[in-house]
Order: sequence, then C-alpha cells, then structure tokens
Amino acid sequence: MEPAPPAAPAVRETLERLLASETFGRSERARRLLRYLVEREQAGEADRLKGVSIAMDVFGKDGDFDASTDAVVRVQAGRLRELLEQYFANEGIAEPVRIAIPRGGYVPSYELNAIRLPGDAKSASGNIAQRPDVLAEAAPAAAERPDLHAPGEPVAPAAPAQSLTRQLRFFWAAMVLVIVMLGVLIVRQSNAFIDGNDTASTAEAAGATGTAAQPIFDSLPLIYIAVKADGAEAARVASSLRAGLAGFDTIDFIGRDADSTRDQSADPISFVFDVVPGPAAGDVTVELQSVATGRVLLSRNLTSAESAPGVVESNTASLLTSTVPASGAIYSYIDQSDIRTSQIGCLVLDDRYYLDMNAKTHEAAYRCLEKLVSQGTKSSLVYAELASLHMEAVTAHYAYPPDATFEKAMSLAHRAVQMGPMTPHAHRAFGYLNSRLGNTDEAIRWMRKAYELNPYDLGMAAAYGYGLIFAGKYDEGTPILSHAVEAFSGHPTWWDYGLFVGAFMQGDMKKAAVASESLRTTASKSHYLAARLIGARISGRDKLASELANQLTAEFPKFAADPRATFVDRKYPADLTERLVQSLREAGIGNPS
Repeated sequence: MEPAPPAAPAVRETLERLLASETFGRSERARRLLRYLVEREQAGEADRLKGVSIAMDVFGKDGDFDASTDAVVRVQAGRLRELLEQYFANEGIAEPVRIAIPRGGYVPSYELNAIRLPGDAKSASGNIAQRPDVLAEAAPAAAERPDLHAPGEPVAPAAPAQSLTRQLRFFWAAMVLVIVMLGVLIVRQSNAFIDGNDTASTAEAAGATGTAAQPIFDSLPLIYIAVKADGAEAARVASSLRAGLAGFDTIDFIGRDADSTRDQSADPISFVFDVVPGPAAGDVTVELQSVATGRVLLSRNLTSAESAPGVVESNTASLLTSTVPASGAIYSYIDQSDIRTSQIGCLVLDDRYYLDMNAKTHEAAYRCLEKLVSQGTKSSLVYAELASLHMEAVTAHYAYPPDATFEKAMSLAHRAVQMGPMTPHAHRAFGYLNSRLGNTDEAIRWMRKAYELNPYDLGMAAAYGYGLIFAGKYDEGTPILSHAVEAFSGHPTWWDYGLFVGAFMQGDMKKAAVASESLRTTASKSHYLAARLIGARISGRDKLASELANQLTAEFPKFAADPRATFVDRKYPADLTERLVQSLREAGIGNPS
C-alpha cells in the first residue's frame, strides 16, 4: 500500500524552514519559484504549473513568452532542484518532510523522510557522518536506546508489535532532534541579530516583512508592485517592471501585488511601485512610494508611445536605474531617514566612493563591508563590492587595506560568485578584476553575463560597454556606454571616463571633450586629469589646458614623466596607449623620446 502523503500543515512548515535556511539565503529567485510551486500545488492548481504561467507569474514575462527561445524557467528550475538536494543532504537532513521538483515537470512532490533502522541506515550515515553537530545532538537519544546494537552483534527478529514500537521510538527521537536543531538555529540567528548592531525599529521591520530569519544586517529594501490601471499599456508597464525588478540584487522583490491590509507603520524599508492611470488616455503613471509613510519618492508618466512594445523596456530601465540601485532614490531615502540596515548603509558608502573616488571615501566603504564579512554576512553582493574595492586599493595604491593584493581581490570575487551564481554584481566584479589583470576575453565574458542577468540595470550595461572599450572593441562598447550615460544622469565618473576613451578612439572628438569635462567633479586622478587635458585641447581651451598640464605635473610627477608606464600597468590596449601618449606629448606631458 502506498504511504499517505504528508499533511498540508507539515508541508507548509517544511517550506517555511527551507525558505529561511542558509542554503536558500541569498537566492531570491529560487525562494520565489519554490514558494509559488508549492503554494499553487497545495491550492489544487497543479495543472497550472506550466512553463508559460510560471514565466509570467514568477519572472514577470508577458504573454509573448516563448520557452523555445527563453530558458529562464528551465534554468531556474534546474537551479532549484540543485538547492533542494543540497538542503536535504545538509541543513535539512532531519526534516520530517522532503520536497522535490521531479525532472520533466514543475509540480512538487512530497514524501515523509524515512526513519531508517540501523540495518538500513547506510545511505543516511554517510550524510550524518559529515555533520558532527548532528551526531553530538543525537548521541543522548542513542544512549537511551537499548535496542541499538553494536556493529556485528546479531539482531533477533522483532515481532510486528515490537517493530511498530521501535519505529515509533525512532520517530519521536527524530522529532526531538528536529526541535533541538531548530533551537540551535534560533540561537544562532539571535546572535547574528545582536552582532548586527542595528536599531530596534529595523528589527521590527524585518519581522513584519517576513524576513526575520535573515540577519538584520543583511536586510535589503523590500519592493512590491500595485497595478491600479487597466489596458494594454498598463499591462506592458507592469510586466516590464516585474521583469526588471526581478534582476536587481540590491533589493528583495516580492512578485505578487502589494497587500493593502499590511501594517504600513511596520515597514520602514518597504516600498511599492504603483501603476496608475496617467493624465491622458493611454498614459500610465508609475509612482514609487514608501509603504510606511506614503511619501512619493518618484512619479513618472509614460505616454502610450513610451509604453509601446520595443521601447517600454528602455524606459523602464531608466526608471529603475534611477530608483533601485544604491545610487537611486530608495537608498537615498532610507539613508536620509536613518533607518537603514548595515548592508544598506555600506552600499551607500560604496556608491559614494564611485561618485568621488579618493582614499577617504574608499576606506569608509571598505571598512564597512569588511565588518559585514567578519559578522558572517550571507550576501553575495557584499563580497562582490568588497572584491572591487580591494582591486581599487591595489591599482590606486590606497593605504587601506595595507595588505591589498590581486590574489585577495580574486578570492573575494570567487566567493561572491559561489554565494550568488545568478547575481549580476558578482559577475560584474569578476569581469572588472579580469579586466584589470589583462584577461580581456574573460573580462568581457563575465561582464556580458552580468548584463544579460539584468539588462534593466544601466550600471550593468555601462560595465559591459566599458569592458568592451578597454578590450579595444570601441565600436561595440561606446554605443552601449553612451546610452547608459545619456539615460542616467546620476552615474559615477568612471562611466564618463570610459565614454571619453571610446569616443576619442572612434574619432568623435566633440563627444570625447564633453565626456572629459564631466570628470572635473571628482577628485584628482592622473588618468582623469590627462583626459581633461586632452579634452581641453580638443575644445581649443588653451588656458585651461595649460592649467591642467601644470596641475598634472605637480600632483602626479611620475605619471607626467612617463604616462605610458601607467597605461601599460593598467592594461590599456596598445592602440589606445599610443594615441593617449601622443596626445599628451603634444600637450607637453611625457618624455618626447
């Protein structure tokens, strides 16, 4: 007779523990997909669990989704199966219910975790042997079991009643083990909360938003969508917003619409994108509001032409890039409200460094992220940004950290990719490091992947364009970077420098001069001053060019004496190096020989 399936409450309890586990801790897409599959199946809607409905409901795809050309559902389902196997082989080894997604479909299956007798425990013992904490907790229960025999000792056949009693004893022993392990997990999470040094208000917010199992210092802004408009235009805007938000790793995106019954006062870091009718027929207005205060952080109206197929994605990318990354309106609002979690605060400092690149802003951001690592952060994003800052310390020769090396930067980037294999920032960091090491093909491959993982983040597009430019692919990279610069006014200065280089090598001297002028807002850096000097000469501003040449010589005498050495050290393409050296020589910088 087939064993009875696990009861619905047991399935739900297992699901919640699984979603709060370390294994699923930084895989938002996997958590979202698993919750959707289990909840739909438990609601009696297993017949709806097809690729198209999953793509639309979970990943924000529209009705034109084609599984033959877009593998997002298959890829994410494969990743989910891997994480489930990993969880039940380690953290969830003692779970009373096992959840699986059988291959060939998306309908979850459940089975009771078999309570194995000693003679049948071979497969389980291998996993438990790797978990000394499980052995330590299980030892007292085993010591009280007179029916457990030493290896090799003959075991007398048990009567049916005795066998049933024995199975029940195993069952209750297993339940005790589960309770003990949950207790240990709760204690560990409590310690993590304490170590995070965050405010009580943020702790209450984490509990209210359903993320209490996640360490508070790792919490990110929680984003919802509320669609309050009808029509094809509103549907396209909402679909594009869902697709875009799902790719950002600077937020936690909730795929379902916002619940109007939520306790708004308990959500200081929660926000909602309201999609409402615009002022004219066919217009759609997108408003970003704080859930707690109702304050509107952004309001943008899209005309019917701007929400048309083929252009709505570009307009959505511009909107999201101005709001969702650490440089956007959401992080700015949280920072000004002084309700940020540790990770949010560190990412704000990290963004400030790239807007004003100097030793002081670098050290502030680095120390903040470094502290999160020491506290046991589970965030791939933290490791990715720390890896990039570490490489900055190596190439810019910052005093902190004092032991900065290429190897340490690569180690941090490796860790970021391991923790977040689908995280755009991790791929971008790895691409950036490879670019600085001169591994051109690898740099482009990783940056392209980051861009593909989230094409709605203009920062990823800029990084990809920048990587192409510094790989000597100026005609490919310059248009990509140029579009990002034009679409997002709040971009960091390295975008302008990359655009200067690309336009300069394409022969578009007017655009190169404009891009170089944008570099005046940042701290002095030798290559930025060099770009400004070349741009001033292009524009015929001889007085400014003379002043910049004197400043470059006074502040960076080593560079002024031999610019080529710096460009070679920074792995610039040979043709770019020659053009820059020649232009600087004409401005009186560098050895004429």
